[in-house]
Amino acid sequence: MVDLVQQVLEGLGAAPTVLIMSMFPIVELRGAIPVGIALGLSPLNSTILGFLGSMVPVPFILFGIRPIFSYLRQTKLFKGLVDKLTNRSLNNHGHKIQKYGTLGLIILVAIPLPGTGVWSGSLIAALLDVRFKWAFPAILIGNFIAAILIVLLSNGVVAVLTS
Repeated sequence: MVDLVQQVLEGLGAAPTVLIMSMFPIVELRGAIPVGIALGLSPLNSTILGFLGSMVPVPFILFGIRPIFSYLRQTKLFKGLVDKLTNRSLNNHGHKIQKYGTLGLIILVAIPLPGTGVWSGSLIAALLDVRFKWAFPAILIGNFIAAILIVLLSNGVVAVLTS
């Protein structure tokens, strides 16, 4: 399966690979920017593509996750999974967003660590019913900060490896 994914991504080219990779949870721009640089894109191009791609899911999550979760909670198969995901997200980061508001959301998205990023920030904002006009700009700013941090880290790692 991994070989198939690798073949498909290689066939697309570097730019579409970075754009598509950055849309996926966990990977987001944190994984896509270094991959783009490794595939030969300039750090700037890799960062722009990773940033744009990672922002694509945000409105869909902010507007769509609550109705989807409500529907899935009505099924025996997914009720436990949705409850676990909701509780884990809110318990891990929800209190920070409630305490610090928009600034907390910016920081959550900006920190380049597992369990943070646009997917987590969008999910928590949606579950806490943060209005789109506040959530989207906060996620955008946090993602921009994360992009800068990742490209700086990536350039540092690449410079060390090539020297």
